Amino acid sequence: MEALRASYGDSSSDSDTDDLSPASPVTANSGEKDSISLPPPPLALLDSIVSTGSLDFFSTEPGVRVRNFPHVDGNYALHVYVPVCIPPLPKKEIVCFLKKVASVVPHLHLVEADVPLSILCKDDQKFERALGREFHISLGRNVPLRVHQINSVISMLRQKLQLQKRYLIDFNKWEVFVNDDHTRSFLSLEITTSGLSEISKQIDAVNEVYKLHNLPEFYKDPRPHISLVWALGDIRTSLKGAVDVELRKLRAGGCVQNRIFTSKFCGIECKIGNKTHKICKLPDE
Repeated sequence: MEALRASYGDSSSDSDTDDLSPASPVTANSGEKDSISLPPPPLALLDSIVSTGSLDFFSTEPGVRVRNFPHVDGNYALHVYVPVCIPPLPKKEIVCFLKKVASVVPHLHLVEADVPLSILCKDDQKFERALGREFHISLGRNVPLRVHQINSVISMLRQKLQLQKRYLIDFNKWEVFVNDDHTRSFLSLEITTSGLSEISKQIDAVNEVYKLHNLPEFYKDPRPHISLVWALGDIRTSLKGAVDVELRKLRAGGCVQNRIFTSKFCGIECKIGNKTHKICKLPDE
């Protein structure tokens, strides 16, 4: 048992991007809060961050990582997801869009990397490289899992999800989400057309496994997405306002497309603590 615990790293570690709820209609009293940040790191530091894959552990502010659940010894954060990589051409367009949003909304950071967008905006190539990391479509809540449940959860997930067919996923909508306790806001790309049906079925399968292990199920009406940018506090008013302004400009110029980018479904992964398990992986084409 001790060897099993050691292989999964620190217990109760969790991600910033889980337990997100859609931003509901906002009012003037939405309670936005400004964050106070330390001086940003030099832009050259991003080279080592991207090349070493250390994006998940880079932080520029004290106390920015807040657990979604209390630390309990022997608990490990469980996250089931579809990995997604942004293709090169859409990456350039996304960088352009995010730079415009960041010029209006301060204190934005790249998800997981915790790199301020104000720093990335100074160098398009480094910004594109930073977006070259893997993003995730969550299929279940990020929840604490007891060490004795690990093998059972992995086994059941594989039983229910190992036989999957390849399909296309269209990311076609910019959306703002907030986490459950309103401590963070996220700018995300939502899936509303192609791929939504398949992902919804996968979420149902994960919910069945969660239910059998007395784990909290996913949202009743899930809205699959990948989150790209985060900010401290509930800043949905300014963030959604900035996004809407830029989208109106794109529509006026006839530049709005039916989709922002398309990705092929290639598999499902499950991260428990620091260890990642392949639940379903389709062969490369």
